Amino acid sequence: MVAAIRRTNGSTVAVFGAAGHTGRFVVAELQRRGIAPIAIARDSAALAAKFPEIVRRRASIDDAESLDSALNGVKAVINCAGPFLDTADAVAAAACRAGIHYFDVTAEQASARATFDTYDVAARDAGIVLIPAMGFYGGFADLLVTAALGDWNNADTIEIGIGLDSWHPTRGTRLTGARNTAPRVVVAKGQLALLPLPAAQREWEFGDPLGRQAVVEVPFSEIILIARHVKTAELHTYLSSNALSDIRDPETPPPEPADPSRRSPQRFVVDAVAKRAGEIRRATARGRDIYAFTAPLVCEVAERLLNGRFSHPGAHPPGAILDARDVLNALTPGHLTFDIT
Repeated sequence: MVAAIRRTNGSTVAVFGAAGHTGRFVVAELQRRGIAPIAIARDSAALAAKFPEIVRRRASIDDAESLDSALNGVKAVINCAGPFLDTADAVAAAACRAGIHYFDVTAEQASARATFDTYDVAARDAGIVLIPAMGFYGGFADLLVTAALGDWNNADTIEIGIGLDSWHPTRGTRLTGARNTAPRVVVAKGQLALLPLPAAQREWEFGDPLGRQAVVEVPFSEIILIARHVKTAELHTYLSSNALSDIRDPETPPPEPADPSRRSPQRFVVDAVAKRAGEIRRATARGRDIYAFTAPLVCEVAERLLNGRFSHPGAHPPGAILDARDVLNALTPGHLTFDIT
């Protein structure tokens, strides 16, 4: 496990897709932590307008030389540019060439799976860590499940409930939804399997502030992460129906800032429930704004790897190499409330 060591003095972290909605949150969070960010995007004018006071570099996934130049001198790169089915391969390959840690925040199962399959050996050879899907959808649930399991090394069933009071998608989310047409998978009878259609529907009690909600089975990249290091016969994720309706409606507007930090008023609850031999273990987290929350989450993990001694290079889910409960506790109370029962 990588220990929490404060603080990352002198480290520089590149943010690919910095001009996007989540990328801007990540740049601000790195600055808050005393980590020097380098903003990377393909549009130099957008970078200059949004980041006039930090180092900016132009790069494109279609130009490997530009990526290599943009990552020169950094210790890690956080890829915030979706669709990740288009960007993850190029940026992860560049990270391996540069010998730097790689993180992305994909919710796309196919992208996370491809990163694991393609770059695990290359990352081990380079002595670096790659963690795909280290965002709200993906790594967050992986950490919650790992924390809930505690000393269990397996479970009979694991269910994850994601409750949102609304989902106002960014332009990147819209583009990703259009691009991500791959069939979704779950774990059934101990194996990755296609999500049965029509998707299962039920109700989930989220407690405050969401209460009881109708949910629909919608698996994201957390299925890929959890399945790599947790043995379970069944693994399923459910999303609140109102959020699914929001994102399916082309008229739903993008998120609107509600405070000086540019966070939206959106509220979320993520509930991870593991069952084994009649015993139930649960980890529940509550917070605000899934896009804004992704920034402290991925930056917390990146900071630990930059500071800690890691003995497991390669492509990993966060719960496999980090102290999941400690990571989540580090995000309280400023970014979330978190409890295990």
